[in-house]
Amino acid sequence: MKIEVYSPTIRRKEMDAVLTAMVEDNIGPGEPSQKLVQIAREFLGFDYCVPLRSPAVALYFALKALDLHDGDRVLISALAPKYCSWVLESLRLSPVYCDTAPSSVMLSPETAGAAIQAGEKTPGALVVHHVLGFVPDMASLAEMGIPLIEDCSRSYAPPSGEEEKAGKSGAVFSILGLEERDALTAGGGALLYAQTRRDSGPLRNFEFPGEYSLPGINAALAQIQFKEAARNFAKRRDIALLYTQASLRTRHKHIVRNDEPEYNNYAFPLILETGMKDVIAYGKRKEISVEYALEDTLMGAGLVPKEACPEAYSLSLRTALFPLYPRLSSTQITKVSKFLATLP
Repeated sequence: MKIEVYSPTIRRKEMDAVLTAMVEDNIGPGEPSQKLVQIAREFLGFDYCVPLRSPAVALYFALKALDLHDGDRVLISALAPKYCSWVLESLRLSPVYCDTAPSSVMLSPETAGAAIQAGEKTPGALVVHHVLGFVPDMASLAEMGIPLIEDCSRSYAPPSGEEEKAGKSGAVFSILGLEERDALTAGGGALLYAQTRRDSGPLRNFEFPGEYSLPGINAALAQIQFKEAARNFAKRRDIALLYTQASLRTRHKHIVRNDEPEYNNYAFPLILETGMKDVIAYGKRKEISVEYALEDTLMGAGLVPKEACPEAYSLSLRTALFPLYPRLSSTQITKVSKFLATLP
């Protein structure tokens, strides 16, 4: 059987939680969502949180809460999710695309500064996505003085202390997506939260329609995902260690990362020194899926001029993803490790 790149980690506890919500007729917004917020606060340490239907809806309201006006500029990575284009268009905001640092999927204060200088008006917001789970230098980005919205959907990891809680980064608002391929999955949804009472004021003033709110059935699943996260991420760490040792036998490169915080091993990407098609074809022969890592980004979707962000463009063509998730069996992990060690 072919080993897929992604697979959500859903076990009996998650199934039981969803079934209970169905039996108790709690499939719409309501009590399960309120309980999720209580559980999430223990891990994220926020002042105020709104459970919403999707990360796109969360970004929409985060930008609205900053009270931006038609034509205001928003600085955003060329490797941000492609849905960001729809959100910015719907709010009549102008994107300012930011390139990544060399051999990195992260924007940096230097690349952000270069994008700002290319325009006449200072952006009204900086949206920072933790692409593939890699966290940029958030403290330095916050020091730029531009209101910051952080998306940690793929960088979430269980905190080991108060100082490590996600969102402690100088961001005005943080988004934790709960989509199928996010670090925690509820089958869909997102948490939009603010760390301080001052920043949470605009969110408290919004009236969110039920159609924009997180359904109870998804909230029930997310509750268990938070509680099981430590177990799942420990398994990811063990698998990633084996993969890294195997991949060192090849000439392909790892993405440059920051020392802090520790990478959550959301995925196992490599920057290929050979053609992507050759690696994908090799995977088909070995029954192991290989995907373009950045296909779902603005650059990957062709929404950013390649000459504007050459580093991001190069990465979008050469960065591959390989299977890494807690449900992999020992036999499958060994098979993928051998595959990585013999990549063309």
